[in-house]
Amino acid sequence: MVQEHKPSGAFRAPESALEALAEARDEAPEAFEPTATRRIADDTESSRASRGWWDSNADEYQEEHGAFLGDDRFIWGPEGLDEAEAGLLGPADQLKGRDVLEVGAGAAQCSRWLAARGARPVAFDISHRQLRHAQRIDAKAAAGSPSGIALVQADATALPFRDGSFDLACSAYGAVPFVAEPVRVMREVHRVLRPGGRWVFSVTHPVRWAFPDEPGPEGLSISGSYFDRTPYVEQDDAGRAAYVEHHRTLGDRVRDVVAGGFRLIDLVEPEWPAWNRQEWGGWSPLRGGLIPGTAVFVCERD
Repeated sequence: MVQEHKPSGAFRAPESALEALAEARDEAPEAFEPTATRRIADDTESSRASRGWWDSNADEYQEEHGAFLGDDRFIWGPEGLDEAEAGLLGPADQLKGRDVLEVGAGAAQCSRWLAARGARPVAFDISHRQLRHAQRIDAKAAAGSPSGIALVQADATALPFRDGSFDLACSAYGAVPFVAEPVRVMREVHRVLRPGGRWVFSVTHPVRWAFPDEPGPEGLSISGSYFDRTPYVEQDDAGRAAYVEHHRTLGDRVRDVVAGGFRLIDLVEPEWPAWNRQEWGGWSPLRGGLIPGTAVFVCERD
């Protein structure tokens, strides 16, 4: 059961949803060694794969990257661009009382940062295991005081919220790269935003797709066509997709934004800062000093 968002006050996940998360299995599904390929994958297959992959890998992901992400930081990508400094959602002192939707929230670190500034965030994710980590962090930090963050399990292409429920929407590498038709996400976010609402989302920078996903020198030579939009798929021996990621060119991303009903007001390409020595998959200080790894789209609804 999904409870509708109440614009007039803090939204809380229904008891049944929290109970369902609490009763979810404590052990992730057994891992297997997938085969990587490039092939077509539609929205249904992509959604099923994303849910399964994140349920299986959320524990490892949070263990590996949790220290960098923090419990209540708002980081736009592996470069470490912090919303506290970037202010892409607007001035932090103007977030109080704003209804904010976090798309593909994971463990809701960004929503926790927003809540600390007086916003009323709703954090949704396709993965119950990621939401379990959000509950774990809340239980550890709150010491009995609820964080005020609503946790909702949902698909980004079919948001379970009423039209015009939110003032702002954000996503740090959530949902958008994992759906076959990202314009559907744009239209859904547009629908649930109020007039003048801002939508800010980050994705892998499109130029990275032409390079191997390696952090060292071997990742600096072009290995494929930037214009090849065939999805990257990891699948099992029966050909069932376990992980799917969809590539779009920069122009494709802009057209999706416009087709979704938004105006693009800024495109941020974070530079790799000197303080960040951490590697994250193919993101690294070496590569980050030469080519962009993240693109952040700042959009507004009329």
